[in-house]
Amino acid sequence: MKKPGFERAEKIFFYNGGMLPTSAALNLGIHPATLYAMEKAGILKKLSRGLFRLSDLPPLEQPDLVAISIKAPKAVVCLASALHFHGLSAQAPDQIHLALKRGMEPPRLSGLSVRRFWFSPFAFNDGIETYEMDGARVRIYGPEKTLADCFKYRNKLGLDLALEALKRYRDRGAINRAELMRYAQICRVQKVMQPYLEAIL
Repeated sequence: MKKPGFERAEKIFFYNGGMLPTSAALNLGIHPATLYAMEKAGILKKLSRGLFRLSDLPPLEQPDLVAISIKAPKAVVCLASALHFHGLSAQAPDQIHLALKRGMEPPRLSGLSVRRFWFSPFAFNDGIETYEMDGARVRIYGPEKTLADCFKYRNKLGLDLALEALKRYRDRGAINRAELMRYAQICRVQKVMQPYLEAIL
């Protein structure tokens, strides 16, 4: 037998895609005690700190990316995480690489393993693609922008990561040199990238 308030709270979650941050749930009239009682009863599952989802929904394919898209909707998945998403790296990084625009208020992402990178407004705004994942809209840089970003951050991530990704990009056959060079210019790495593009592509 469900406790009073559970049915109403479940309906609120259902009509909001089955998933809500704590702040949104409270704003919609769900009492904090109800949230935690529903979690204890197994009706809700905590995806990360401050984010709940109905337990009887199908499992999420990308729970961390979905959680980030809800808790930090203005951020963009970047660098090694974007490479892995696009199939340009064999191994997912231990932390999700997340781009934030300089001057942006840092999002609260406790409970998620995230490495933040601060981009200039010019470099941040270009090359963003949006993907529907488990009912959420996840922002990820496209392949060409990501390759340029990896060359820009080669001193932090290692040049090998960028070179492996460039070879995988070549091997899949859909090469867009014009876009690569455009993003290389945006990221100010055209002189660094040019010799590798000529050698590998």
